[in-house]
Amino acid sequence: MNLLTAIRKRRAVRDYTQQPVSAAALRELIAAASWAPSAMNDQPCHFTVVTDAALLDEISACSKKWMLKGISAMPRPGHFRDLLSDPEFHIFYHAPVLIVLSALGDRQWSAEDCALAAQNLMLAAVDQDLGTCWIGFAQGWLNTEEGHDMLGLPRSSRVVAPIIVGHPKTVPPDVSRKTPLITWIGNIAPSIDDNSDPSAHRTLSHP
Repeated sequence: MNLLTAIRKRRAVRDYTQQPVSAAALRELIAAASWAPSAMNDQPCHFTVVTDAALLDEISACSKKWMLKGISAMPRPGHFRDLLSDPEFHIFYHAPVLIVLSALGDRQWSAEDCALAAQNLMLAAVDQDLGTCWIGFAQGWLNTEEGHDMLGLPRSSRVVAPIIVGHPKTVPPDVSRKTPLITWIGNIAPSIDDNSDPSAHRTLSHP
């Protein structure tokens, strides 16, 4: 698949079938993630693959409880309180796989390195007709000692990207994007030819 096509087709999928994802497919996603750039080529990402449905249920319940304790600090606390208090709400949307990207220790740029790897993983999933979603609701609790222990992670680990993977039952529709805000500095003059998309240009002048 063309890279730009994959970028435009990627969605945050929240509706999955229960069809398993093969180990071979998951290895391909992780291989793609491992080719992401990293500071000083440190390659700090550790990948934890969870396919145990009971464990995913337990992580979901613990994460919801943990999030509710700090609900007042969240944007739209009423909305999230209702969502997280709903016993039917599963933060992983019953996806068959969770891949947790973490970094050992708190090295500078390790979070950015893992985020770059996560983007590679999600784009590679599009190429395999798989859906993904970065589950921020899981991030806080998975970074507790209890969360680390549940995944068998060292206490010094930092969980960056919990990403669910599965076969989409439904795919969300296209979501519009804001026009990029571009500041041009230097001698390259911005131009729009007849074949370009005018929505791709919004320029700020620089003194």
